[in-house]
Amino acid sequence: MSSPPVPHLDGGAVTRALAPAAAVEALARALRDGLDPETCPPRSAVPVPAGELLLMPAAAGGWAGVKIAGVAPGNTALGLPRITGGYLLLDGATLRPRALLDGAALTALRTPAVSALAVRHLTSRERPLRVVVFGSGPQAYGHVDALLAVRKLASVTVVARDPRRAEALAAHARGTGVPEGRTGTADEVAEADLVVCCTTAREPLFGGRRVAPGTVVVAVGSHEPDARETDTALVRRSEVWVEARSAALREAGDLLIPEAEGAIGPGHLTGTLADLVRGPALPPPGPAPRLFKSVGMAWQDLAVAVAVHRAATGGET
Repeated sequence: MSSPPVPHLDGGAVTRALAPAAAVEALARALRDGLDPETCPPRSAVPVPAGELLLMPAAAGGWAGVKIAGVAPGNTALGLPRITGGYLLLDGATLRPRALLDGAALTALRTPAVSALAVRHLTSRERPLRVVVFGSGPQAYGHVDALLAVRKLASVTVVARDPRRAEALAAHARGTGVPEGRTGTADEVAEADLVVCCTTAREPLFGGRRVAPGTVVVAVGSHEPDARETDTALVRRSEVWVEARSAALREAGDLLIPEAEGAIGPGHLTGTLADLVRGPALPPPGPAPRLFKSVGMAWQDLAVAVAVHRAATGGET
């Protein structure tokens, strides 16, 4: 007996199916329901001539899935996406394929949703946030949209290497209703309430001593032990929040490099995303910055893929 064809959700279908706010809630619900990120299988990375292939499997809540992502740095010069791949969503009981999703679109939805969930718990609602965004690619756009799902933004300042791309993102921010969207420089982190780093940088983007007390910094651009977007000075003076201790201590160069320098120890981690979601509300930001370092985990892909599938099929389980 032949199996029915597996529905394919291309990038546009993934984007249309699930709004950023719903993606944030899918992640929060997975954690509230007891998912333990510390038990999530680690990603496998295979070097290939064009870059690397990442394999990210997970199973939870009656579902299983695996993302195969390609990271091809040379694609940018060819006008092609740097991140490629697909996500195979499976029924957890039978491992029968249920859907195939565009992997780049899923990543562009899930990573900003992880950041937005953290920001929802790490920042105060008292006033709109002044945001500095490093980067001008899909993740930068996704973060602006996801942040708007959880907080009001007073301004978005874009810092990027390409002035035209930076202005395009600033215009996008204005188009979403942000009162002020403009380009700027790294020095402007000193005036920010929230700094978002979503770049391919391998060295710190700004001086950590310039970040004001109480400012929240989100760094999502790297999952490699020898690459980072933030410097040792910032990490040393910050509360540090991560998706999972196991993943951070395995992959987060933003933390592993300062640890190798002897500036911090493993005990420097303040807590995890699960702690934020399940625990009591944090007090308003105090004298220390708050750093959320994300490397991206397979359970997040699964939670958002299930939500996309359900939305696209009218709630089918």
